[in-house]
This record gives sequence, structure tokens and C-alpha cells, in this order.
Amino acid sequence: MLKLYGGARSRASIIEWYLTELSVPFEFVQLDMQAGEHRQAPFLEINPVGKVPAIVDGGLKLWESGAIMLYLAEKYGGVTSLEERSTLNQWINYANATMGPEVFSEATREKSLPRHMEVLDTLLTKQPWLMGDEFSVADVAVGALLGYIPLMLKADLSPYPAVMGYLQRIAERPAFQKAIASKYSAH
Repeated sequence: MLKLYGGARSRASIIEWYLTELSVPFEFVQLDMQAGEHRQAPFLEINPVGKVPAIVDGGLKLWESGAIMLYLAEKYGGVTSLEERSTLNQWINYANATMGPEVFSEATREKSLPRHMEVLDTLLTKQPWLMGDEFSVADVAVGALLGYIPLMLKADLSPYPAVMGYLQRIAERPAFQKAIASKYSAH
């Protein structure tokens, strides 16, 4: 069975959300991050960088949330074409390497948050999900980060009604409620 390694409240919840969306059975291995369990030999054999999330699927050890999401999309999510894989990769990289670092960095937030929200709002005015009419791993990658903005940054996204509608559609998904909302709503 696939094993997902993470902390009690970590980016592993994003992978948990996607695995739940895909109905892939998995075992969640919760590491005690406070005790530094992620920096000890057993876990370092899975991820030598010592960060979560990481998965073990059969003989494959994989870390970095974007790489894990793409792997799961191809193995369990029915992604078969180069074009679809590349577009999903674009959105996952956008979330992890562009939008996330720019929006969650205090130094760039004021300038970058409106720019990213305007782009997403324009797109989501035309279609319900990032890839069109169907929910995909792109929505997991971008949607998770968007969901953290009001929680962690206390930023007001109401000037972006299509983004707000998108976040509402995500919040209504049972897999999101189970993997993310249940862990963060009380805090």
C-alpha cells in the first residue's frame, strides 16, 4: 500500500487531499516534526533532504509535492498525453515555484497578490476549474495555496469574485473537507 509521510499539519495534507480525490488507498505515516523525526535516519532514506511530504509506492520513493502530484496524476488519475501532463506540470510549478513564494513572502506579497488574483479571476470567470470543465490535480496544487491565503495571511480575496467562487467549489469537495478543512478549520 502507498505510504504518505507528513506532519500533523504539513503540506502532506495537499497530497492526502489528492489521494482521497483519486480514491487511492494509502497509509498516512505521521512524523513527529517537533521531535525532529523527519531528520532521522529512517526517514532520510526516503527523503535525504528531510522534508515532507514524501511517498513510498512499491519500490518508488518520491518527495517534493509537485513531483508527487504529477506521479499520482499519471499513475492513478488517467493522465496519458504529453499535452495534458505538460499543462498540469505548468500549473503545479506555477503554484509551487511562482505564486506560492511570491504571495507568501512578505517582501513581494503586496505587489504580487493582486497580479496573481487578477489572472486567476479572469480565467475562472470563463471556466469552473483551471483546466476547463473538469477538476484536476492543477486545482489541488493551486487551490490548496489559494485556500491558505485567507487563513494564514488574513488577506481579503473578495475583490476577486471568480476566485471566491472557485474556493467555494473546492471547499464543497468531500476530499478537501476530509484532508484539509478538518485539520485547519479549528485554528
